[in-house]
Amino acid sequence: MGATFSYGDAVGAGARWEWELWARVSSVVLAGVGLVVLSPVLALIAVAIRWESDGGVIYRQARVGRDGRLFVMLKFRSMRAGAEQETGPVWAAEDDERVTRVGWWLRRLHLDELPQLWNVLLGDMNLIGPRPERPEFVEEFRRRIPGYALRHQVRPGMTGWAQVKIGYGVGVAGAQAKLKYDLEYLRRRSLRLDLRILAETMRVVAR
Repeated sequence: MGATFSYGDAVGAGARWEWELWARVSSVVLAGVGLVVLSPVLALIAVAIRWESDGGVIYRQARVGRDGRLFVMLKFRSMRAGAEQETGPVWAAEDDERVTRVGWWLRRLHLDELPQLWNVLLGDMNLIGPRPERPEFVEEFRRRIPGYALRHQVRPGMTGWAQVKIGYGVGVAGAQAKLKYDLEYLRRRSLRLDLRILAETMRVVAR
């Protein structure tokens, strides 16, 4: 896994800060435009969620961000209200009985992630980067996967290289497989790679 690897080792300090600036500015601009353009869609989703089931429209969940700092990640609620009180923190599954009908479609089309555009504007996330995980899972991954904390050297993303390459891995084995691509992204970060990830993400959402 290259446990001694660091983002600073991958590129020079000047190039690193130059890329951080590009990634941040482009993420903020695109997230702002996205929230404006998609506002009718966001409103329709909110109405559909409230129409089908009781509970809030937005689901808030603690995630581990850059440098290991916790932040509150936003998603459209796709499960019954209070579903995790029944099970505690568990990995999401495609056949999860707690998912509502509207929630199933939101997950199928990845529309449940759209509120994270606000996380991008707040500075918690970028559009592209390693996907943030829950602190309960991160603690286990750090113990069992060498070099896992290295992925926290950059802001997490709404989509990432690992997501377009292998999708949603589950458990320790899935996290280990995704880490390979997360670290590869840190080494190879470029405008060309980001555009490729965005294009691949659109392809996955559309199919």
